[in-house]
Amino acid sequence: MKLFIVAALFVVAAVAAPVNPDADAQILRFDNENIGVGPYGFAFETSNGIAQNEQGELKNAGTENEAMEVRGQYSYRGDDNVVYTVTYIANENGFQADGAHIPKAQ
Repeated sequence: MKLFIVAALFVVAAVAAPVNPDADAQILRFDNENIGVGPYGFAFETSNGIAQNEQGELKNAGTENEAMEVRGQYSYRGDDNVVYTVTYIANENGFQADGAHIPKAQ
C-alpha cells in the first residue's frame, strides 16, 4: 500500500511539473564558414524561435590599425510572445547593439 501511495505521488508530481518547451528545442538550420584563417560566418535557427547570424573579418591586416570586425544579428521570442531582434557590430570601437527595445543614448 505504501508503495502505491509513493508511486501515485510521483505521478501527480510529474503531471503537475511545469513544461518548458525550450528544453527540447531542435536545431533547424546551422551554417558555418570558417577555415581557421580569413573571414568567417555562421548562422543558425532553432525550433523555439532563436536565430543568429554573424560574419567577421580582420580589417587593416598587418598594420598598426589591425582590428577584428564582427557584424551580426540575433532574435528570440520573449516571455511576452514578442520577437526581439538585436543587430550589432563589434570592432575597435567596442560592442554596439541596436534594437527597437534597446534604449537609445540621449
